[in-house]
Amino acid sequence: MGAEIALHSGGLLRPSRKHPSPSAPLHAMRASLSISVLLCGLLASLRPVHGGESALVNEDVRRSIDLGTHLAKITAELTLANGGPSATSSFLLALEPALENHLAYIGVTLKNNDEEESSLNLEETVVRGQSGRFFNVRLASSLAAGAKVKLAIETTFTHVLRPFPTHIAQAEKQYVVFEGSHYFYSPYPTKSQTTRVKLASKNIESYTKLGNPSKSEDSIDYGPFKDVAAYSQDTLRLHYENNSPFLAIVSMTRLIEVSHWGNIAVEETIDLKHCGAVLKGPFSRYDYQRQPDSGISSVKSFKTILPAAAQDVYYRDDIGNISTSHLVVLDDSVEMEVRPRFPLFGGWKTHYVIGYNLPSYEYLYNFGDQYALKMRFMDHVFDDQVIDDLTVKLILPEGARNIHLDTPYRIDRQADELHYTYLDTFGRPVITAHKSNLVEQHIQDIVIHYTFNKVLMLQEPLLVVGAFYILFFTVIIYVRLDFSITKDPAAEARMKVASITEQVLTLVNKRLGLYRHFEDAVNKYKQSRDIGTLNSGRKTLETEHRGLSSEIASLQSKLKAEGSDLAEKVAEIQKLDGQVKDLALKASQEAERLVAGKVKKDAYIESDKHLSSKRQDLVSRIDTILDTL
Repeated sequence: MGAEIALHSGGLLRPSRKHPSPSAPLHAMRASLSISVLLCGLLASLRPVHGGESALVNEDVRRSIDLGTHLAKITAELTLANGGPSATSSFLLALEPALENHLAYIGVTLKNNDEEESSLNLEETVVRGQSGRFFNVRLASSLAAGAKVKLAIETTFTHVLRPFPTHIAQAEKQYVVFEGSHYFYSPYPTKSQTTRVKLASKNIESYTKLGNPSKSEDSIDYGPFKDVAAYSQDTLRLHYENNSPFLAIVSMTRLIEVSHWGNIAVEETIDLKHCGAVLKGPFSRYDYQRQPDSGISSVKSFKTILPAAAQDVYYRDDIGNISTSHLVVLDDSVEMEVRPRFPLFGGWKTHYVIGYNLPSYEYLYNFGDQYALKMRFMDHVFDDQVIDDLTVKLILPEGARNIHLDTPYRIDRQADELHYTYLDTFGRPVITAHKSNLVEQHIQDIVIHYTFNKVLMLQEPLLVVGAFYILFFTVIIYVRLDFSITKDPAAEARMKVASITEQVLTLVNKRLGLYRHFEDAVNKYKQSRDIGTLNSGRKTLETEHRGLSSEIASLQSKLKAEGSDLAEKVAEIQKLDGQVKDLALKASQEAERLVAGKVKKDAYIESDKHLSSKRQDLVSRIDTILDTL
């Protein structure tokens, strides 16, 4: 691929002017003389100097103009001969004035005898007294006197095809006009040259007929033209049918956010416009779908090529997600069919956002604390793409420093910014680069070098841990401190009543457990007929029951002293508990009568069942009161 040049107009450096003081006329004269010498030196450096330049001749030029799309792709294969007495190390390359302002890409390659090609370096220069743009091309080795060299020149021009008519109806076809030159514009004479023009269709309204050109289907051959003088121009004009997608990205912002945790997030915000003939009249969706040739120059969809490792792809606009897109994962790329919400006709615009994630290990390299990010400056949005204005923002990790960019072509780097996101403290550096008028040849890698201390990767986890620690510590302190200015007697009384009630619940539940243990002792007595077991169980019940009842009575008195109505409920529990105790003792007496043979077994079972039912009913009533406490 040829070397790319900066697309800016050459100009002279002008020293700043200062007003001299009246007391120093001699110094002013010396300064004026120095400035004059400096200007002369600058003018001399801007004018190319070639050894034997006047003796260079274009022996044979084969030019090809591809107008099959909305771009003008002009290539020229030429044989340059040095007819002078001395060798030359460079030559001058010129662009015709009619196309110079539309140049997007220019490249020159040297063809060797073994069919190998090597790119040559270009540097824009100025030729006084001549129109057009000029580039000084340095050869890989000096061209000796009488020697020849084969070169290939590739140029791409944007926005040179002019729709004519400028407005068309939905059913009409689109015609465009191209104006260039029949001759290869060069500062050197040309012995022989031919030009072949490739069009988008065979429907040609008109074309210039210099030299009786031959027309075949969708191509026109001009020449050969013999002995063409240097700087010769002759207007080439073609008016033909071209229904290719005249899409142009008016504005594009490419955001690349790098994370050392393994991810690179890419988001592209695109403003797209159809630059073809403007739609005249209303748009009919019915005719568009029914007739295949309706809106033949419109754009329904196009394919965007994403990196092979792209994942989590999204496609949306201001309304929301656009579900009409399709994604196809290939071996070397991810192909995305972008289908806008409506077809694009001439003059119509659309705005959308595409984003995806990439694994950082495929693009980020490091050696110690030195890192290098290698990514494309731009990606393939659609075939034969044109980007009028591109802004690339690279968000590096927080703490990155010593940032340096290596680019394959000249870009405008703006002032660095800071970007703040989650858990950032002093901000992430943002590198902003800008370039205009880009085509597919600009899809090349850029390398961003920077230094990053790996210890800073612990910053975010430590911030999270510290934040949670502070939160929990604050909560612990808050719930344990009393921040009230004065004491609240009512609140203290409620807290005291709640504490007493909790003790009552514990004691009542413990006392109810005594009846279960006593019931177990009665059952053992019925099996073993050991009166000692029954007496021991009865004594334990009496002793512990008396102590627990005394404690509950004491707590009841405290509740009454606090003026709580819960004291009455505790009294009710005491009363019901007394009945439960009587029934438990009565059940033990019935067991004694059964063992002594004073009552029959059937009668005992019926009596025990009745006593258990009453006791269970009383316990349920106690539990209900406890729930209200």
